[in-house]
Amino acid sequence: MITWEGIMGEISVRYVGGPTAVVDICGVRLVTDPTFDAPGDYPVGPGRKLVKTAGPAIEAAETGHVDAVLLSHDQHPDNLDESGREYLERVPLVLSTAAAHSRLGDMVTVLPNWQTYELGERLRITGVPALHGPDGAEEFTGEVTGFVLHGDAVPTVYVSGDNASLDHVRAVAERFGPVDVAVLFAGAARTPLLDGAPLTLTSEAAAEAAQILGARHVVPLHFEHWGHFSEGADSLTEAFAAAGLGDRLRLLKPGALFSA
Repeated sequence: MITWEGIMGEISVRYVGGPTAVVDICGVRLVTDPTFDAPGDYPVGPGRKLVKTAGPAIEAAETGHVDAVLLSHDQHPDNLDESGREYLERVPLVLSTAAAHSRLGDMVTVLPNWQTYELGERLRITGVPALHGPDGAEEFTGEVTGFVLHGDAVPTVYVSGDNASLDHVRAVAERFGPVDVAVLFAGAARTPLLDGAPLTLTSEAAAEAAQILGARHVVPLHFEHWGHFSEGADSLTEAFAAAGLGDRLRLLKPGALFSA
């Protein structure tokens, strides 16, 4: 059983697995893209499936009280699985896309790009653009969003969601940079549906994103535990070292906690 006593600092990130993390910031607890299902095959269309290779480090009930879920998108089981859908019903706030609202209903509060939701006395959450693949991928992969956490005397945290576009990262940096923590969905996810083009940041692109953002700390998510990821922890370590950013990379083991 995970306990949350003794968390230090204004921001902490506990890596659950895949795209899922528990983020504590200024007294507010958030969960990214909840996925708590067991390993197995998950259909995503006729003749296609995603393969999950490892389960979560903690169970859904072990996250404790959560103030909101940051849901980058709902249409893929590696970002919202069946246990994750049940989890959404138990949290007071789910911020996501208009497309997610159309499918999941009023449990979702739409947070359009560059609009801000105030949560608690200090924290503001702004929706930011994300592109789940190369230019034109929206037709195949659907609408996706990222998030920036910020506020007066609050660490600035960028949560990329399933974004592969460095142009979108530059737009975030122009408005919010430098950031204290960049939570980057990496792994260079690939599918034959888009001729193997990366659907999320490659390791090299993640390092470039960190540089663009001026990020003090980088916590990668969504780089393991699914068969369609083509780059993992070793690749991230190598790419950040090659970019001279190895001291910024916070590569967590499942269940581990980073705090600052």
